[in-house]
Amino acid sequence: MRLLLLACLRAQTGNATTAGRIQDHLEAVGHICSLKDAFDYENPSEIANLISAEKFEAALAIHLYKGGRLLQGSRIPFGIIFGGTDINEDIKHEEKHRVMGAVLQEARFAVAFTEKLKELAAAEWPDARSKIYIQTQGIMTTPSATFNWKRFLQNAGIPQDTENLHLFLLICGLRRVKDPLYLVDVFSEWHRREPHIHLLIIGPAVDPQFTSEVNEKVNRAPGVHLLQEIPQDDLHAAVKRCFAVVNSSISEGMSAAILEAMDLDVPVLARNIPGNAAIIQHKDTGLLYTDPQEFVQLSKSLMNNPTLEREIVTQAKAYVKKHHSWDCEREAYQNLVLRLQ
Repeated sequence: MRLLLLACLRAQTGNATTAGRIQDHLEAVGHICSLKDAFDYENPSEIANLISAEKFEAALAIHLYKGGRLLQGSRIPFGIIFGGTDINEDIKHEEKHRVMGAVLQEARFAVAFTEKLKELAAAEWPDARSKIYIQTQGIMTTPSATFNWKRFLQNAGIPQDTENLHLFLLICGLRRVKDPLYLVDVFSEWHRREPHIHLLIIGPAVDPQFTSEVNEKVNRAPGVHLLQEIPQDDLHAAVKRCFAVVNSSISEGMSAAILEAMDLDVPVLARNIPGNAAIIQHKDTGLLYTDPQEFVQLSKSLMNNPTLEREIVTQAKAYVKKHHSWDCEREAYQNLVLRLQ
């Protein structure tokens, strides 16, 4: 089949990573899968013209609002993959809610990353329950063998001679829902007392206005650093060298950055929100914090307790292997797409 795959393709964001994996899964069984950026199109009629011009037979969209709205009234069958912010955030806006309900009604199927996301969507649109499938994200990490750690630290502005460096890595696109400034103040205070503690925020400038706020704040915060996104293979190699990966989002669908850290044997400290709690069992596969003070307290307990760190890393790796198999995800999408024939 000639398939159109619509997603928000900003570099190194979760939806873009997911889209790349799904494209790979579908092309592996002979489909022609064309990836298009939802931000390049204004309305459904532009997508209708694209479908006619490129002779697409079916479509998939990631994000029920951003991608799905462009397929409303489509002449070809389509499926939807929930992004996370669509069900957690956009659902609260009346007009977006109306559009998403209409899109879901037309879709042949929808995919939710978690049981919780399915339940939230089904509570809003009960008639759609039977067409919503749960498929967790498949994870495969590929750390670069030629990654230059010294240059990485230099680019981030982290002194390389720091003895006993403990680097915490926060991976996110710079937008408000990711709340990258949530821990900046407590981190700076902690760094003043213990200069070997550093926080590095890494990711693309998704929201330009917010990015300038982040820059301004980070520039005034000792021990906190900001770096543009780097290639995925290098990022995975950097994660392996860090003490822990941090998540401070207000809302998440399912964070690939958290799952990748688990797969790379690095402990995760994540804000206690439903999307994170769905994949982290506190003190078993990671640590969940409810406020910045608890974050520092839990980080210190992890630093002072190598046994706890080893246990968390081991359990987390086993969890990813069991519940986030790349092969299972591949098979699921290869089967689901048959519903679009």
